[in-house]
Amino acid sequence: MSVRLYIGNLPKEEVERQDLQAVFAEEGDSVVTKVIKDRKTGKCRGFGFVTVNDDEHADKIIEKFNGYLFKDTPIKIEKALPRTKGAEEEGEGRSVDNEGSPTTTNSNVDKPAPTRRSNNNNNKKSRRPATSTTTSTSESSEGVQPDPRWAADLEKLKQMLAAQTTNG
Repeated sequence: MSVRLYIGNLPKEEVERQDLQAVFAEEGDSVVTKVIKDRKTGKCRGFGFVTVNDDEHADKIIEKFNGYLFKDTPIKIEKALPRTKGAEEEGEGRSVDNEGSPTTTNSNVDKPAPTRRSNNNNNKKSRRPATSTTTSTSESSEGVQPDPRWAADLEKLKQMLAAQTTNG
């Protein structure tokens, strides 16, 4: 049975899988590495995974490489948490907090599960919050400022809505 090891504290620069694989090269060809990268920038997110054949080999690697200096940064190695149902590829075996940093808790009771909205736009994630709230226009114009990128469009929509309600 294969065992996944979490590798944390990787430098957040250009880290390639081959660079990490070279660190574990002396452990044999059975060691497979994966660097988790940001989808937008392509840069390392600061963690990755190593897969080995058995627990004994995993323990040996943890003992040998935990604290190993990789690109002037001591890496942290521990056994990865099991994958959770519905985990996305970038999290693989770890829960990830809102800033994209991996967490090492065994329970996600305090954190809501990530939600995806399905639409006809190639299943891209929606930028809107999962819960929808309706507010009157007087509340929204006083307390909350619109995103400046959309302020002009929002103002046009408000004017069109006002014109519709007065006409009909």
